This record gives sequence, C-alpha cells and structure tokens, in this order.
Amino acid sequence: MQNKRLHQVLQQISSQRVAVIGDVCLDLYLFLSDVSEDSLETGLPTQIVERVSGYLGGAGNVAANCAALGAGEVALYGVIGDDLYGREILHLCETLSIRTAGLERQPDEWHTNVYTKPYRRDTEQSRLDIGTLNRLQAQTAITMLQRLREELPSFDVVIINQQVTNGLHSPEFRRGLTELIGAIAGTPVFLDSRNFPDDYVGSIRKLNLSEARRTPEAESFELLRGGAAGALAQRLVRRWGAPVYLTRGESGCIVATENAVFELPAVAVEGPVDPVGAGDSMLAAAALAHAAGAPHDKAAAIGVLAAGVTVRKRFRTGVATPDEILKLSQQAEYIHNADLASHPSLAVYHQQSHIEIVAQDRQTNRGGRKPPLRYAIFDHDGTISAVREGWEGIMDPVMCEAVLGRPPEEVPAEELRVARARVRELIDRTTGVQTIVQMQELVSLVEEFGRVAGTEIKSAEEYKAIYNERLIELVRERLTRLHRGELAVDDLTIKNAVPLLRRLREAGTRMYLASGTDEQDVRVEAEALGYADLFEGGIVGSVGDAENDPKSLVLRRILKEIGAENASAVITFGDGPVEIRETRKLGGFTVGVASDEVRRYGLNLHKRRRLIRAGADIVVPDYSQLEDLMAFLGLEAADASKPADGGSK
Repeated sequence: MQNKRLHQVLQQISSQRVAVIGDVCLDLYLFLSDVSEDSLETGLPTQIVERVSGYLGGAGNVAANCAALGAGEVALYGVIGDDLYGREILHLCETLSIRTAGLERQPDEWHTNVYTKPYRRDTEQSRLDIGTLNRLQAQTAITMLQRLREELPSFDVVIINQQVTNGLHSPEFRRGLTELIGAIAGTPVFLDSRNFPDDYVGSIRKLNLSEARRTPEAESFELLRGGAAGALAQRLVRRWGAPVYLTRGESGCIVATENAVFELPAVAVEGPVDPVGAGDSMLAAAALAHAAGAPHDKAAAIGVLAAGVTVRKRFRTGVATPDEILKLSQQAEYIHNADLASHPSLAVYHQQSHIEIVAQDRQTNRGGRKPPLRYAIFDHDGTISAVREGWEGIMDPVMCEAVLGRPPEEVPAEELRVARARVRELIDRTTGVQTIVQMQELVSLVEEFGRVAGTEIKSAEEYKAIYNERLIELVRERLTRLHRGELAVDDLTIKNAVPLLRRLREAGTRMYLASGTDEQDVRVEAEALGYADLFEGGIVGSVGDAENDPKSLVLRRILKEIGAENASAVITFGDGPVEIRETRKLGGFTVGVASDEVRRYGLNLHKRRRLIRAGADIVVPDYSQLEDLMAFLGLEAADASKPADGGSK
C-alpha cells in the first residue's frame, strides 16, 4: 500500500464512529521480585510484587486500539461486575475517552473478567483468571439489547468480540444481536468469535487458523499446501455469505471475498515478541480502515501493520497508533513463504537437481522473457569463503559475557539460559550485517538486562574489538595453514564456489563482493584464496560506518550504473537475509546459499528457513551442480564483443 494512500486512510479514521460489543476484560500484569520472605502467619514463602500494570483486555482492548487509532468516537458495550476490577476498567476507559454508557454492571453471578499474569524476569508464571464462571442474567441481556437497538444505527462500523465461553454471548443475547445486525444493513459489522463463528449472520469474520481448522470446511484441507488456506477461506465466504479475514501468524493474512483471494505477508519482527493484543490491533485497524473507505485487501494490510506494531510491545496488552503504523510501513521487512520455510517436505526442485524453486512467479530466463543476469553481487562469509566458519561460536560467549558482566561459566544456569537465548536470537537475526551494527545491538541488550553498571558498559567499538581479537586468531591460523600448503583453497571455500566465480566471469558477468566484515580483512582473505581479481566491480566491506551497509551501497552503485529499470539484470548470492532482502526490494534476483560451512557442501536447514523467509527466489546448498545452476540462470558465455554494461567497446 502506497504511503500516501495509507496516510489518507489513517486520517479518515478520525471521522469514524465505532461500536465495540463483547467480553470486556482487565489484563493485570504482576512483576515479581527475586527477593522473598517467609510469612509470619503461615511460614510459607511470599511472592513480592515489584510493580503492577493494568490494561483493557478482550473487547476492551479492541476499543483501546480504536481509540489509539484516533477514531472519532469509540463506544464500548459489555458487562462488568460491581467490584474494584470493574471500576478500574471504567477508569481506564475514561483515560482513553472511550464511552462507557453501554457497560452494564451485573452485581450477582458476575465477576469482572480479569487475567492476572505474574512475570518473573521475562517468563510468565501460571495465570490467575477471574470471571470464567460468570452467567449472564436474562434482564442484563434485555437491557443491553435495548440500548443497542437504540444506538447501533448511529455508528459507521460495529465490531463484535467473543472470547469467553461464559460471558456476554449467551444464546438469548446472540439471537437478539443477530436481529439487530440485520436491521442495520449497510453498516459493516466485523466479528471475532472463538466459539460462535456461525452466529451473527452478515458479519465479516476475522478468525485465526486454529479457529478455521475447527470448521467443517477444513476437514479436506492440508493447509500447508500452496493455495489451500486461500481455498478454505473462499469456502468459508460461501458458508457465511460475507468476506473472511484469515490470520495465520507468521504466514500472514488471507482475505477472501466472493470474487477474490488476497494473500498478505506478515511483518518480520526483530527481537523478542509478545503476541498479546496483536489480534485486537489487527481487527480494530482493519475494521476502521474499511469503514474509512479502504477495500478489504488494503484494510487487511493496515491491520497487518498494526499487529506488527503491537507484537513489539512486551509485557502489556498492546495498541497501535497511526504514527507507529506509518513508521513501520516505511521500514518493514516481510516474512515470505513462511510455511515452505518451516516445512522442507514442501520443497519443489528444478528437474532432478538440488536447486529449490521458492518463488515460482519470479523465476528468470524462462523462454527469454526476462533480461539476462549480467551483474552479480556475492556475500563473502558462508557464500564463498569458509575461513570464518565458527564465528557465531566466538560471538556467542563474547556477547553473553558482555550481557551478564562476567564469564558464562560463572553464571547460574537459568540466568545463562535466558541471556544466551536472547544473544542467539540477536546473532541469527543480524547475520550478514556489519559487525559494528551487531555490537550496537549488543550495547542495547546489555542495557536492557541491567547486570552491568552504566559506567561499565562498553561502546560498540570496544565490544567489536574484543570480538575481532578472538576471531582473528582463528582466521590467521587457517590462512597460515593455507600458505604452508597444509590446507587447499577447496578446504576453505564452499563447494565449487571458485569455479562458479570463474564461469560467471567468462560469461561476461560483472561481479561485486559485498561483506559486513571489515573491508581490509575481506580483501586479504579474497586475495589469499585467489579470487580477488575476479571482482571487477569491486570489493566492498565495512568501514565502521553503521549508517552505510556495504550491500546496500553496492546495490545503489549498480542501479546508478544500469538504471533502476534494469534492476532485474542483477543477481545476488548470499547465505544471510540482509543481501536477499535488499536485492528483492530493488527488483533483483536472489540465490539463497544454505551452506553447511563445516563440511563446505550440503544443506543447512536453519539457513534454508532464514533465506526463504527473507525472500530468496531459489535456494542451493552449494555450487556442486554447477552446470545445472548456470543453465537454470541462463548464464551462458557472453558475446566477447559486448561488455557487461551493454555499452560499446
């Protein structure tokens, strides 16, 4: 969705009046101290709470998201108890300017729904739930329906939330509300119902994959297969007679209408996530965007962005604002082919080769319908060279020690486990970026963990120096053995990497080497391995400037040479997500190299998953099937009279 149109829709939301009807809850977060003491009365250890946070949950959080999005009016309809938690819900609504005249108090047989979530450090403990045994009294339902009968016609969009089995949605209430929906034909009604998706005829359903699997239509579907989820969504459209928004977590969202199916990728989220509230954000944003004039596919795209904002907000029931959505839209990376990435059994290969075809609609040189690939960008480590194989095993303890403030072996097992999980996530996510950028993220992680005093936290440059000092010992030892003849080039490069480079040069391809490793080190290693002279376009590495990624610089340089309209003549080979994403965004073709750097041949399944999610067009384990790869890419020997840039000699 173009940024200008996104901005327009978000502005138009401010004129929309929305009614949110459903199970109103309070989410209560308790952050526990590691300190404990025994109770004088019982002798049992106490749980000391350091701080408490409360947020609207359920239909309340849908309303909170509508308010955060700037809707002109937000009215919340539901039931609360005559208790302190109900009063807290009213207080929270007041602070958000949510109208609460439609919140009925039922003093008997009803406790305000509360989900109490104790956290010890980053880990949620057993939850305490209140109100799950409520019973809606007939008079409460009658009063609610009478108010809704009078007020619903004045709204531009209605959102119905149902997530509690013993909540607002009794049989009597469902029948009454269904009649009211029929009376406001023309007003879009969005339904998110865990238990009663067949009710509320005429509503636009938003449901997740788990809920869709429980429908009779899902019985004949193997939902991982290409197109199956879309076909199921269309069946559900026919079942309910209205559009369906089918959310699938990391696999994105499918929107089905009577005549079309749209598949939208999920936003790739960096760092730890918290999914609480993401579905509410998606629902609120999509409903309001549609009410503001966006067609269903565009409304869903805005909903996906809103969910992408919310999942980044940990330890709270999140909401998304227009500014946050706009900011994310400008910098978002998306998850491609998530099902295929996670399930190698779904792989499709070119003929009898090991070339996995990922993006069927983006394949090159089929019948000469696309321009030849004449500009090749290579990542270095793991794509060509294995000299630095094992760098993760060096970076891991360096980062763990920095985060914990002492050597890993001196840290209690559970504390080390938590820190190591975060460190490994950081390393995995930033593979391929400049080392200095990784160390900048390390500084943030050290600050977050709080185990090191602020005055003792090192700079990114200092952490990088510590890491490089340990890594360079490994690199020097391998290059020394190469010079002595104890190792050969083949022992330190991915299978057939050097023959591939030579074949590409013979085919007239102009080649560039772009790496997140320091530029001088890349040059030294490429020269030692004997292929530095093949990169006529240049060798570009990190120069310590975090604002200028070498791979982005090379891509921009090439596009300046050939023109953005010729970007499809660019091919990038890489084993990390950075080069794959950057090339795909600019329209080039990408080869994900899922290399096993220890053996230097064969498939690394972890890399495969990472590369497919980043948007690789094809994936290869190595270059052992060189002839098949060259033929598939259409990289035949070039006409010697024509230089790679298409100019005259």
